[in-house]
Amino acid sequence: MTSTPEDIELPEAAQTTAGPSVASLKVTAGQVVVDENHPFDLDAYLSSYTGRTAYMRAVFIAQRCPSLAPQAYQTALEHLLQGSDVQSYVTVLSAYNSLPGVSQAPQDPEYVDKTIANNTKEKDRLEVDLKTYAANMIKESVRLSHRELGRYYYSTGDYAAALRNHMKSREFCTNATHVIEMCVSVLEILLEQQNYAHLSTYIYKAETALDASQPAKNSKAGGAAASPERTKIQAKLEFASAMAEMGAGRYDKAAYAFLKMKNDLGDWNGKVVTPSDIAIYGTLCALASLSRSAIKAAVLESETFGYYLEQEPYIRDILDAYMGSKFKDVLLLMERYSSRHLLDIHLAHHVPTLAQQIRNRALVLYFQPFATVHLERMAAAFGMELADMEANIVKLIEEGLIKARIDSQNKILKAKDHDPRVELYNRAVTAGLETEASTRKLLWRMKLLQADIVIRAPKGQRGEGRQDSLQSGLIGWDDLA
Repeated sequence: MTSTPEDIELPEAAQTTAGPSVASLKVTAGQVVVDENHPFDLDAYLSSYTGRTAYMRAVFIAQRCPSLAPQAYQTALEHLLQGSDVQSYVTVLSAYNSLPGVSQAPQDPEYVDKTIANNTKEKDRLEVDLKTYAANMIKESVRLSHRELGRYYYSTGDYAAALRNHMKSREFCTNATHVIEMCVSVLEILLEQQNYAHLSTYIYKAETALDASQPAKNSKAGGAAASPERTKIQAKLEFASAMAEMGAGRYDKAAYAFLKMKNDLGDWNGKVVTPSDIAIYGTLCALASLSRSAIKAAVLESETFGYYLEQEPYIRDILDAYMGSKFKDVLLLMERYSSRHLLDIHLAHHVPTLAQQIRNRALVLYFQPFATVHLERMAAAFGMELADMEANIVKLIEEGLIKARIDSQNKILKAKDHDPRVELYNRAVTAGLETEASTRKLLWRMKLLQADIVIRAPKGQRGEGRQDSLQSGLIGWDDLA
């Protein structure tokens, strides 16, 4: 019995049978500095994660922060020694030994030989079981075999094979619960690969299956509240949806998706993401894309997102400073904790854009109450150099976000004159001219009809000519019949 994966194009990173190497991880250019002014507690950060996520994040940090590289690689090796991914262990060990000034760490031959033997034995067993069940046409057993093979390949770092087996199990799903299980497994792998573009496909499949399974349960339970398991699945789908939006740069939609998340991710808590991550992602996306009124309603007054804000106190400080128009404090806090953001495997790529959008929104909000303001005073309020402030303001004026002009000699920002009476008069004149033009066209059409000057298509082409008559406005009585 043969089957092929559907509805997804395997990412380039997953099209090899080998496990993910250090070089395959997505890394933003530049090195992150960790010091007294930019603190980052590596041990506390990585202790929140388990499984492959801990190893992937540790390697990402090692690549981006030379000062933390030895410690991060050591932590990654500790996690890998507890798993079955031999190739990643060898690759990370080689990367650690290539660091300058570190004592060479020997390879653990016992772990390598034993793990390879166990992996081969487990793979042979699973493949034999799959062939047996497929030959006997035992549909549920075939589905379970594909699921177990997917989990095996995932544990060994072979994402391509893991995705193929999880997707092959779709053919043998007999109810909505099976479909949901398959979709969640695929979503977990795609998130680990940072393959955000394909998330929406499986989110939709899972949501459809979830909606299909609920009516039956409600009819049996008399319309009872959603089960804890459904709540966990819904939270996972909401997180995956938010990550898809953030990955595509749609920060406003990502913000609303993060802000409505429930606080029960089940086994994804620590395995895929932590509540601290959600607090940071949701808050930064909200500050970069939402108005202050929307932030107050969706973030500060939210019952569900309040749980996440408690996990990162400095995020609450940033929000309070922003809502209190203390924009210098906002930028200082953003800069102080920039290492935490730039060393996040999912967020790092978006940090420059988010920081720029937050700063732009703060500049617009600061200038709104004023008719004129000295650029020196504005620069002091934001803790920026005068030249940098002027360059930012010029860019905002060019983009139409600030309606003002700059007096370059006196370094004064002046709002453009805004006369509501003139604008109202201009709108009235424009509406009058449009009405006059429309009326003239209607009168002209009536005169053409009265004079029977109407072009009619031949009877055989009357259907095609009707469309042209409608577009031209010349419709004869025969066309309307």
